[in-house]
Amino acid sequence: MPPSPPPDAFYYLTNFERALAWLAERYDDVLDEHEHTFLRAFATLPRPSRALLVRMLMRNGPSFRASKLVYDEIGCPLDAAAPLVAHGWVDPAPSLSLDEVFALTTKAELAERFPALAASPSGRKSDWLEQVRRDLAADAPGAGGAGSAQTGSALLDAARSSSALPDAARPDVARPFHTWFPDTADRVLRVTVGALCDRLRLMFFGNLHQDWSEFVLADLGVFQYESVPLAPSSRAFQRRGDVDAYLALHACRDALDAWPDDAPLDPLLDAADAIACAQPWLATRRAKLLFALGQAGERRGAWPFALDAYAKSAWPGSRHRRIRVLERCGRDGDALALARQARAAFESDEERQRVERMLPRLQRRAGVAVTRAAGASAAPRATLVLPRPGEATSVEFAVRDHLAQPASTVHYVENTLINSLFGLLCWDAIFAAVPGAFFHPFQRGPADLHAPDFAARRADAFARCFAELDSGAYRDTIRVRYEAKFGLQSPFVFWGVLTPALLDEALACLPPAHLRLWFARLLADIRGNRSGLPDLVRFWPAERRYELIEVKGPGDRLQDNQTRWLAYCIAHGMPVRVIDVEWADDARTPADMAGTLSA
Repeated sequence: MPPSPPPDAFYYLTNFERALAWLAERYDDVLDEHEHTFLRAFATLPRPSRALLVRMLMRNGPSFRASKLVYDEIGCPLDAAAPLVAHGWVDPAPSLSLDEVFALTTKAELAERFPALAASPSGRKSDWLEQVRRDLAADAPGAGGAGSAQTGSALLDAARSSSALPDAARPDVARPFHTWFPDTADRVLRVTVGALCDRLRLMFFGNLHQDWSEFVLADLGVFQYESVPLAPSSRAFQRRGDVDAYLALHACRDALDAWPDDAPLDPLLDAADAIACAQPWLATRRAKLLFALGQAGERRGAWPFALDAYAKSAWPGSRHRRIRVLERCGRDGDALALARQARAAFESDEERQRVERMLPRLQRRAGVAVTRAAGASAAPRATLVLPRPGEATSVEFAVRDHLAQPASTVHYVENTLINSLFGLLCWDAIFAAVPGAFFHPFQRGPADLHAPDFAARRADAFARCFAELDSGAYRDTIRVRYEAKFGLQSPFVFWGVLTPALLDEALACLPPAHLRLWFARLLADIRGNRSGLPDLVRFWPAERRYELIEVKGPGDRLQDNQTRWLAYCIAHGMPVRVIDVEWADDARTPADMAGTLSA
């Protein structure tokens, strides 16, 4: 057999050019002249120059020492950079701040450049940086700092114009690398088209958390994706303003993360509220940002601000947060009115749980009759006394191992099993080529997965999947999908947990009626209901039955989402219980031991 040909040394360039061709085909009407010029000019560059730019874009930058840009297929980085410099895409002598200098150099180089650092040779680089910054600040004429409000304003200005935020204030000591280190022959190159290429990356992926390395990871088989037919019209953004809106939202979110604690939040709220979001999914992103601003206002005790932010947000949970803030403000009547409005049409089980918890208190304060919703039946509870395990063993594993018997098996699955079975049965519905769901070949799931109309837009496809639970065909479908799709990225399937043995036991012991109930609740609120499922599942294969078990260690309590799942299971007659674990070496009286589950 002839040897396999060596891999293409320019594989990353080939992938990048694939993305550019994709963008040129699908976004011709959205690209501006500057971006069109980049696409045309890039194709005319020598291959080493194109490769060097892509290498730099794929690394943490934007500034690089030429001595660190050594690639066999590219050759001399300075020669390869010359055409990039001619186009203005690379700065061959950028002015570097002190922070950038420290990021690009070694401790040995810094000790030679700043002799005072030799007094603390074992000091950390970050400590050295602070020392040099203080020294330079002390020597700077008119040293002094701007107030917090000014700092906040500067952050917002940067957020409005770019997705990047400025570093913390520092002395203005920027200068070229050869000025900092006149004796070195090395040079620093800075990519100046990073923002342009980030915009192209955003248009390709529809988000900023994925980058060009997705191509490489897919080529290497690290990540594998479902192949969804993509029409030439498939794209995340329909007009240029959509891209601008995404970047503005992203910048405001970054600005919020860096916002000074004592700077007013109002400029951020005004900026977020002013962003026009024509696409529903962009409006959802803005709603999430407004919700985060409301939370920030709550943390500060800025109640009017928090109310304003929540009122502007349609993000799930905004209404019950408004009720809470109104109560904190002493506006009990307004809080009660909003709680009653919520009770008339709850947006989710989570809101129902939270509002019903608040209503009796609000009613008492308002002096009206207290009306309570019918309480959900509590899950059975038992106490299990076990020897304290080693540090490497979790309480869930300790219970799993204790309960395992020849006639039954116990698996630690938490949220993985039910989600995985749903993902396998409904694979075709989840990965349906619905307009606005898939934009590129590297999506783990549909872009509208958490949209309110996700299920409605695929109602017929999900109905066909659920019908298999009635006909009994679901078992074969799930097994076939497990084999055919194994390893492909999915928002629901946990391949590392779902072994063939676990799958066989689950299909044998979990009744299709119960699967339907679980799947229906998942589909009703994917964001809220994918978590909170019990820790363990216990199977009796010979009897074709099962039990779900939530484990709580000493001092642990049920979380709200766990309580909701337990109540749902109890209401529909599913076998579920809670086991509270006590360690045998803890001092307990005979009375304390009453009602325990025997080991």
